[in-house]
Amino acid sequence: QLQLVESGGGLVQPGGALRVSCAASGFTLGYYAIGWFRQAPGKEREGVSCVSKSGGFTKYADSVKGRFTISRDNANNTVYLQMNSLKPEDSAVYYCAADSLNRLCVLSSGEYNYWGQGTQVTVSS
Repeated sequence: QLQLVESGGGLVQPGGALRVSCAASGFTLGYYAIGWFRQAPGKEREGVSCVSKSGGFTKYADSVKGRFTISRDNANNTVYLQMNSLKPEDSAVYYCAADSLNRLCVLSSGEYNYWGQGTQVTVSS
């Protein structure tokens, strides 16, 4: 069974920081590009960031560029999303997903094969 499990979400004040993680089991994470996506109530799912298999290529949505950083630790089968300077509009359920195809990475959700269950991030004072 190939699984992705997100963790690290929670409640944080505006301007604060949070790191969410995506742990893989049942497959080798280094064979997949990984994307982070988020979905807020009443909105469609949007791509936040992605990282290539080796970690050498990353991509960010304009709305989070300069504030969020994606990284991966293939030895521990884990991908992270460090979120700094958080804003209320960052509140959403955050999902990680794995792409088995031979590409760098994309922010289109339709390209990903495996998905985690999501972790809630709430930014509020």
